[in-house]
Amino acid sequence: MSADCLFCKIVEGKIPAKRIFEDELSLCFADINPQAPTHLLIIPKVHIASTAQAEQEHAPLLGHMVAKAAELARGAGLDGGYRIVINTGVDGGQTVDHLHLHLLGGRHMTWPPG
Repeated sequence: MSADCLFCKIVEGKIPAKRIFEDELSLCFADINPQAPTHLLIIPKVHIASTAQAEQEHAPLLGHMVAKAAELARGAGLDGGYRIVINTGVDGGQTVDHLHLHLLGGRHMTWPPG
């Protein structure tokens, strides 16, 4: 855990969040600034700053998070499709330095995204 990380504080329960799912590896909660009718964040419980810091040893964890996103999308009825986004670094739009997946759905997504 990182003492000054917003998402680590959410994992520890020091900052409240609308928790949707939690297991020993990951946590899912509602985004506080939703960009779609369904906008969830899925984070690892261990602190990894971004995909730029991900290592081969993190592959099972990252796969778990993507599989969990698909399960959550099915549970949310996103049968028409959804988007999974990982922003990396400032130029990639990352605003919290803790790796996280955005699960967005419930509306038609356009391309390019931004």
